[in-house]
Amino acid sequence: MAVQGKAELNKRFVRWSLSEIKQGQLWPVTIALVLIIACIFALSALAERMEQVVVKQGKEALTADTVYVSANPIDQSFEKLIESYSLTHTTQTRFATMVFSDNAMKLITVKAVDEQYPLQGELRLSDAQSEFGQVKPGELWLDERLFNQLDVTIGDAVTVGDADFVVTGRILEEPGLSFNPFQQMPSAFIHSADLDKTGAVQLGSRVRYSVFLNGDSDVIEQLKQQVELTPSDRWRDQNSASRTNEVFQRTEQYLSLTVAIVVIMAATTLVLTCQHYVATRRKTIAMLKSLGASKAWVIRWLITQVTILLATAVVVGIALGIGLEFLLRIPLADLLPNPLPSYGINPALIAISTSILIAVPALGIPLIGLVNVSAVNVMQEGESPQVGLGRYALILVPVIPMLITYYDNLFVWIVLGGMVALFILLAVISVVITRLLAKVPLNTAFKLALSRINRSVSATGVQFGALALSLMLLSTMWLVRTDLLTDWQRTLPVDAPNAFALNIAPYEIDAYLKVLDDNAMTRSEAYPIVRGRLVNINGQDAKSQAQGEEGSDVLRREINFTFADANPNHNEIISGDWSKQGGVSVESDVARDLGLKLGDELSFVINSREVTASVNSIRSVEWRDMKPNFYFIFTPDVLAEIPATYLVSFRVEESNDQVLNSLSRQHPTVSLMDIRVMGEKIQQLLSQIVWSITLLAAIGVVSGLLLIFTLLRLSLGQRQDEIQLYRTLGASRKRVQQTIWAEYGLMALVASFIAIIGSELVVGAIMSYGFDLSPNLHQLLWIALPSGTFFTLALVVNSLIKRLLTPVNKAFS
Repeated sequence: MAVQGKAELNKRFVRWSLSEIKQGQLWPVTIALVLIIACIFALSALAERMEQVVVKQGKEALTADTVYVSANPIDQSFEKLIESYSLTHTTQTRFATMVFSDNAMKLITVKAVDEQYPLQGELRLSDAQSEFGQVKPGELWLDERLFNQLDVTIGDAVTVGDADFVVTGRILEEPGLSFNPFQQMPSAFIHSADLDKTGAVQLGSRVRYSVFLNGDSDVIEQLKQQVELTPSDRWRDQNSASRTNEVFQRTEQYLSLTVAIVVIMAATTLVLTCQHYVATRRKTIAMLKSLGASKAWVIRWLITQVTILLATAVVVGIALGIGLEFLLRIPLADLLPNPLPSYGINPALIAISTSILIAVPALGIPLIGLVNVSAVNVMQEGESPQVGLGRYALILVPVIPMLITYYDNLFVWIVLGGMVALFILLAVISVVITRLLAKVPLNTAFKLALSRINRSVSATGVQFGALALSLMLLSTMWLVRTDLLTDWQRTLPVDAPNAFALNIAPYEIDAYLKVLDDNAMTRSEAYPIVRGRLVNINGQDAKSQAQGEEGSDVLRREINFTFADANPNHNEIISGDWSKQGGVSVESDVARDLGLKLGDELSFVINSREVTASVNSIRSVEWRDMKPNFYFIFTPDVLAEIPATYLVSFRVEESNDQVLNSLSRQHPTVSLMDIRVMGEKIQQLLSQIVWSITLLAAIGVVSGLLLIFTLLRLSLGQRQDEIQLYRTLGASRKRVQQTIWAEYGLMALVASFIAIIGSELVVGAIMSYGFDLSPNLHQLLWIALPSGTFFTLALVVNSLIKRLLTPVNKAFS
């Protein structure tokens, strides 16, 4: 009987707890938790899918997890070392050589691979009847362009170096993606077993040897530690500082930034919601204690309610998050791979653990204070419980995991720093402004509003800070997305050149340019090209001064030089002036990595001759705009006695295909690089990434707006008793309504203004230090943010105005 009685008592206890949740003020806490879990789950799940897609795209661009690249033949001891780590690997030998048919000849890139190539990505070969994915001994697969340029068909004989081959078929698609147009010469695939018979790789030949590796990242890192790199060797992976991987890295950074911002907004909302609950339930707890309830009973009662809330929020939040993630994927259906990569259980674990970590201080700190409310508060409602400061140690519960997760994520800490600074700044500015306005002659509505705002300095700071913080984070998330997209659009502008002609002899440059001009093809200037190496800086070996990736890359190989009378229009001089004689202009990244300054004397070896020049200027170069760009540009006198060929870039449309074929036949020694295929691959990749971060930003903004809506409703709800008292004492509906609009209109205006300033500062810092991009001023934000805030405020006020304006005697009749 005692057991049954206890069970019945527990049932009543739970029913009473459910009733308190329903009738009390805990349901907003449930809604806040559901929003947190649903938003974090949806964002984390979609981010997980997109990160897998982005990483997959990046590795397919490399055609492996990691690539070892060298200018020297691969040593057998290195291959044995790879085998000892049980890593899947394949090799590629890449070189340039002439190919001859019965009707034409052409300089091409030959790639000698084995049957394992590629480890990632797709190689599609066709013999007009079937498609294949590997290269076999004795086969020769040609780029589609070479069939026209060499005037051959499948089955015709061609000569590659010293070896005769029969054309096996066409290369429909090859793996790998590069933003460097100079790597896009027409290519041919042969098998590694046929490499020696071509006779093209000799001592002194420019050859690139690559080893592609697949395997566990930790194992690959162990292998790297065992390999001592020479100046001619390097590793390439997802983290390499390349033009391609920049996009992947910045996308991953934005994904983590979006999730972090949503968590911060959700935590802020939950804290204020819990504070509101505690403020409304002090009298209830005091009354229970006056009726004999013990502190232990009150703790058990509150813990039961919180447990029910968390369980409900987890179930509803996860279900809502799954549906939300599904809806978010609908616009991306054509861009996401099929089948979709699974997001696994991680998003659910992240959402639940994050909400619990946030809830511990958000609920724990105010509830500890609520538990300690004295029974005296039944008669003295304003008396606050005496509680030690030890409860604030609960803040460390979410802070420590966040420190562990984001300890090396610079731009997340920039956002947090901006958030704290803004919160403090708002507390000061809001109090100063409202105190000053109180001294200005204003109408009655504004006087009542300012009187209400100035009544509590701490409450004013918290309210203004919470609203402005949410607005700042929303703006930050969207502006970072906008600035990233603006930068990425420069990767492949609509009018970007998509063809390059190299090795144009001086005697044929005029005729070549005339064909382009006669066919109205937009082109660049013709740039003279010579190849050489930087060898000395101020009389010292240049290799000893290389400190960065760009500088090391310049020194490990021959590079293209040009000369000109003036700086190219698409480059920007950031220091120095363009001299007329004896000078060289240096690209800014190379200048930084080599420690170059204006006036430094550089020595180069060009065509076995040594030339010297002084650094006259340092240029900023945007390499991704597909225009001819150079690390070094000399004044004409320095290279006057060195023979040069010419380079020109131009825009090709489908209607110009016959012109290209004609140019190839009329100028057989000119290397024509049609990079339209590469452009389409880049455009497809960027389209996928743009959609991804736009959708992530959109859900972050929507969830943020919902949280701001909740914040304003709670803030207005706190005014209910006071507003009803005004109505009972005879204040007209119009006067009270004017007071509400004056108070919240002032709050919206000040919070929006400070949020805009905070957003500009934080976004500027993120773009400069997090993404290494130049910050911009966002004029549209100064209109959009205040307008959006006032619109949200109008929705909130209109949804509550009827209840708020009800007099007390009617409210309880």
